[in-house]
Amino acid sequence: MKKIIHCDADCFYAAVEIRDNPQLKGLPVAVGGKTQRRGVITTCSYEAREFGVRAAMPAAHALKLCPKLIILGHNMEKYRIASQQMREIFLDYTPLVEPLSLDEAYLDVTACTQLQSSATRIAKEIQARIYTSVGITVSAGVANSKYLAKIASDINKPNGIYTIPPKDIPSFLKTLPVKKLFGVGAVTQQKMRSLGLETCHDLTALSKIELVTHFGRFGGTLYHLCRGIDERLVTPNRIRKSISVEHTYHRDLTTAEQYVDAAGALFEELRTRIEKLDSQYIPQKPFAKLKFNDFTVTTIEKAERPITLESYKQLIREGASRQLKPIRLIGIGARLSTVISDKLNMQLPLF
Repeated sequence: MKKIIHCDADCFYAAVEIRDNPQLKGLPVAVGGKTQRRGVITTCSYEAREFGVRAAMPAAHALKLCPKLIILGHNMEKYRIASQQMREIFLDYTPLVEPLSLDEAYLDVTACTQLQSSATRIAKEIQARIYTSVGITVSAGVANSKYLAKIASDINKPNGIYTIPPKDIPSFLKTLPVKKLFGVGAVTQQKMRSLGLETCHDLTALSKIELVTHFGRFGGTLYHLCRGIDERLVTPNRIRKSISVEHTYHRDLTTAEQYVDAAGALFEELRTRIEKLDSQYIPQKPFAKLKFNDFTVTTIEKAERPITLESYKQLIREGASRQLKPIRLIGIGARLSTVISDKLNMQLPLF
């Protein structure tokens, strides 16, 4: 039986900024790009979230929701230092640490003998040590699989712990909304709703063949997830191949001006995601994906660096010219190289 902890720093970038400037404590604070540069919010404090401010939201819209919102620029060096301090604490308990980004990681503590081998006690001690030595809070989830641990870490945020004992998994899953399942996005959730599938319990009523019929290959994954089965291992040297963002539009895009606006917003979101990557990754080879109103898809890729906004504008224009149909979804991304380098020296101009 595996013992997996998912640790997730609370409002990471904002928390580091508030730690270094205590006068910001209790105020609505966000970290992100400037509004005049089509900036987006990377993260924000819980005070800001009370106004409806969220990550990936355009900064201009965030300011409309919260006029007193304090938007700070990124200081990636500070965030990397805090991330490394957290990782060193994780490694005191297990070598099986799989970072997902600067602010979250999986830990496999199955073989850990500290604290009577209790994963929950280990998680509590990690929380306390990070608060003392790094000056920020983390939330943690404890379960026997990665996806359940990740779901659990979100339940008692901020600065909380939630444990799902193996014996409680069936009852926990019975009422778990399908949107919480790993890999279920907005489109899949909408399809599930049309089929009357709202919870994991609803999914268990369908056979594997029925799930595959409705959801393709992902149906096989759903069959296992809704039953609490996730055999993915915590892999310290997991190598990412790409990074991307995408958006499905409520109204289909039909003009070149709309394509340009979409490219700018997506590029800002992609840029903030790139900044959260571990420093071993270097983005290269930009690509774009377009889904037309008839649900056909085209992808375009270029073998070039640096990654620029203009690259994506060109890719989107090229993709749009292939079918000359309204576009319902646009995604952009980059292939990742694992050459060790400082990605802050990358040229990432917004215009």
